[in-house]
Amino acid sequence: MTDPRTTVVVITHNRRPELLRTLGHLSALPERPPVIVTDNGSADGTAEAVARHHPGVRLLRPGRNLGAVGRNLAVREVRTPYVAFCDDDSWWSPGSLAGAADLLDRHPALGSVTARIIVEPDGTEDPIVRELRDSPVPGPDWLPGPALGSFLAAATVLRTDAFRTAGGFHPRLWLGGEEELLAADLAADGWWLTYADHLTIHHQASPVRDATLRRVHGIRNTLWFTWLRRPAGPALRRTLDLARTVPRDTASLRAFAEAAAALPWVLRERRVLPDEVESRLRLLEPAQRNSTARRYTG
Repeated sequence: MTDPRTTVVVITHNRRPELLRTLGHLSALPERPPVIVTDNGSADGTAEAVARHHPGVRLLRPGRNLGAVGRNLAVREVRTPYVAFCDDDSWWSPGSLAGAADLLDRHPALGSVTARIIVEPDGTEDPIVRELRDSPVPGPDWLPGPALGSFLAAATVLRTDAFRTAGGFHPRLWLGGEEELLAADLAADGWWLTYADHLTIHHQASPVRDATLRRVHGIRNTLWFTWLRRPAGPALRRTLDLARTVPRDTASLRAFAEAAAALPWVLRERRVLPDEVESRLRLLEPAQRNSTARRYTG
């Protein structure tokens, strides 16, 4: 079932065993997708191992850690109409890439498809799946699943051209909630985002992670997105909600300090979303309040 419609893009940094496991799963997919890996400056022999064990993988070595921008670098090389992201500790199930491409083929105004996430090795659903499945965002009748206000990069297939036109991932956000800004810009360009329950990606979290730094970046990036795209009233309300709900610790303080220090460039780049897109984001605010503690703790 070779399928030429989708390229898989993976970014990695010092996770050689996890990446090799992921590439093993991807190489066994019936779709036989092209795979591009951006090695974000690994020092553990990752690039050499990929070249040795997976010579068919396109390997990019920018020489430093670009964070999510490593995906942008890879998408420049994509020649297929669709691009699927996954992390170095996640992998797509057989048939899911073809299923996502079928949905994108069928619906010309659909910009992205996010899959169900299964946590390994237990085989249980990630708690975020319920939020995706129960999204309060209203969508058109033709949409094949729930409309989303954002997406999860490690579990999503997008239109390559839509990604490029929207500008990809913002270079200042690095990693941690970096999808929210891009998702809003895709919606502003007229694209719809959906969740597809019949598609699956597996995630076995790497033990090599700095949870505190990721939390700092997640809070900071949420603030930056809010200030960059939301009108003044909703932006102030969302900022106060975050201040009330994030843990009272040095990580949260650092996140707010980094966000505030960037106000000069944030104000220069500020571009408020169209009213239609903003109205969808307002519907997400109650769910965001309920999930903030889970998202930014630990």
